[in-house]
Amino acid sequence: MSPSREVARAAELIRAGRLVAFPTETVYGLGANALDEAAVARIFEAKGRPRHSPLIVHVASIEMARELAADWPPAAEALAHRYWPGPLTLVVPKRPVIPDIVTAGLPTVALRMPAHPMALELIRLAGVPVAAPSANRFTELSPTAAAHVPQSLADVTLDGGPANVGIESTVLSLAGPPVLLRPGVIPVTELEAVVGPIAAGAVEAGASHASPGMHPRHYRPRTPLYLGTQPREGRGVLLRIGHEMPADPRAYAAALYGTLHRLDTQGLDWIAVEMPPDTAEWAGVRDRLRRASRD
Repeated sequence: MSPSREVARAAELIRAGRLVAFPTETVYGLGANALDEAAVARIFEAKGRPRHSPLIVHVASIEMARELAADWPPAAEALAHRYWPGPLTLVVPKRPVIPDIVTAGLPTVALRMPAHPMALELIRLAGVPVAAPSANRFTELSPTAAAHVPQSLADVTLDGGPANVGIESTVLSLAGPPVLLRPGVIPVTELEAVVGPIAAGAVEAGASHASPGMHPRHYRPRTPLYLGTQPREGRGVLLRIGHEMPADPRAYAAALYGTLHRLDTQGLDWIAVEMPPDTAEWAGVRDRLRRASRD
């Protein structure tokens, strides 16, 4: 079956309320019709994901995003024109057409236009926005290749090659003053040049998360991962910047999950990771490593 026919078939499954794993430039997503409450519920069931963790809704155009937003502020328009399609998610007030299960009961929705041609084609052919977290079990390592997606997770998996960004999107709330809910490969300093000062988000205990990816333990390989260069007992690997891992923050992000998936197949007792510098360019990688670690 040709790629276009595969995507057309996957779009039919989305319209029928089924689950499709598909590539984006960040990680592979597990998608369902964002307007179908029963279909979205299948995402939570398949992943074992708690209902207080909202989903990102993927769109194929800025116009589609505006149709889902109760308020689309000038900052959203400016950022979308600059960074979409791309690894930036914008949280804005939602219209009632978005079921509450998508947003963990919150009055806001997280919207993103992915920069992968297969993802955009899937959304366009389905004719609906697609709700999609990463295509993995909850808190486990995100997939950056089709082979990383658990076989039983989706009704079909589209293979679009390796993700070239490699970690999940930056998430910025514009439901009030700008708040960074999850760092990614876009430095917050770049975003502030567009929208002004950005505050750091936090999670209240027992509350619905304002964004996906805010769980304190997330993105974990099966092999215990520790921060720092101290060797542990048993057989392990030390990942150092500029040696086993790239020295450039974007190249490091692109390689991170693929490296951890590969090491997970080697029967290691531990993985130790040198922590990157505490700078805006490395914030997304540092966030993923902290949440993945056993420290």
